Amino acid sequence: MRTNDAGVGRRREPGTANVWEKHAWPERPRPGSGTFILAIVSAQVLTQIGAFALPALLPGHIARWHLSGTEAGWLVGSFFAAYVAAVPALLAMTDRLPVRLAWLTGAALTAVSQPGFALVADGFWSGLVLRAIAGVGWAGACMPGLKAIADPLEGVEQSRAVSMHAAGVAVSGAASFMVAGLPRAVAGPSAAFLFGAAAAAGAFVIAVWVMPAALPARAGAPPSAGLLDFRPVFRNRAALAWIIGYTVHTWELAALRAWGVTFLTVAIARQGAPEWLPGPTVPFTVAGPAGIAVSVTGNELARRFGRFHVVILAIGGAALLSLVAGWGAAVSAPLAAALVGLWNATIYLDSSALTAGTVAAADRHSRGATMRLHSMAGYAGGFLGPLGVGLILDLAGRDTLIGWGLGFGHLAVVTLVGLAALRWMARSRQPSRGANVVALPK
Repeated sequence: MRTNDAGVGRRREPGTANVWEKHAWPERPRPGSGTFILAIVSAQVLTQIGAFALPALLPGHIARWHLSGTEAGWLVGSFFAAYVAAVPALLAMTDRLPVRLAWLTGAALTAVSQPGFALVADGFWSGLVLRAIAGVGWAGACMPGLKAIADPLEGVEQSRAVSMHAAGVAVSGAASFMVAGLPRAVAGPSAAFLFGAAAAAGAFVIAVWVMPAALPARAGAPPSAGLLDFRPVFRNRAALAWIIGYTVHTWELAALRAWGVTFLTVAIARQGAPEWLPGPTVPFTVAGPAGIAVSVTGNELARRFGRFHVVILAIGGAALLSLVAGWGAAVSAPLAAALVGLWNATIYLDSSALTAGTVAAADRHSRGATMRLHSMAGYAGGFLGPLGVGLILDLAGRDTLIGWGLGFGHLAVVTLVGLAALRWMARSRQPSRGANVVALPK
């Protein structure tokens, strides 16, 4: 006698014992369980691990395709622009269809776009189209995956699960630079994109196993009929405050990731480099594990001292580093690499706190819409960041100190204005602490 999920006895027919079970998939983990969260985060890592191959290899593409700074910014930023355009529909699917459908769509598009960039792209326009396809793929994976993790949980458990998701995104972004650099050294630039395709295919398999094939039971009101109805979110000042913070956070992070390797290449060309200094992709790889530790630590500090204090520390520190990093090339390549690595890690300090703040501030019945706006606004910043740096480099000179000083330095203005807007949006809130804290101090 075997039992079903409800514990009711069910008799096995003679001669059929374990025939199907021997060949079946392992038992699907319960949503919200540790195994489920670990599997989703692992799939996120595999899906995104090839996402930053282009920024890591950007100096070579600029030379081969004769790109201007603005064109290079468009090429990198199109990933984020396509994400913004696609994520409302793909994330809205999760209110009416299983998350698994949106996620598998994203993983499949990622697996297709990567070999396309390696084998088909031969210039700006073909590269732009394939980067856009990759952006749509990430739209199907990132926020739907976060929603799959967050929906079954509340309070401290939810906050920590969101922090794990943010850490997974951080490690995949960092590993993307390493993955691009190593295969390129062995087998050429195409190998980096092909590796990303294989990783996305592995993520597809994980999602088929772990993600439920049916919608979870809903408590309370059903989702609203409008896929792009953000009115409940705009009425939620606390959620909007965190969304503003996430927007400037992604703006800055995307700009640095897009142009950091190219900057270090210029610094090494100007100043030379000692033999012990690794290649330009390594600081971004090293900053990844540091960023994960910083991100998780930042979330725990936010629970203890309040999220807004952590955001002030992160944005202020990153703004200072953005003002000085570009001028580091005037001194030495090691100093430029150290400044860029430290800046990259500092940006991660408020990564988990910002996302957890949005999730916790969202009304349960409009969480899908809140996450859609959070994701769209953040990645809109991700599109503008690389484009803004490229435009300034075209105006001031891609190989000049003033070009890099202004290109990176203007990001301080963006992030500090965002911080002021975040505080203004939440100024009527009272300070509080705890896992579900969404209020900000005056």
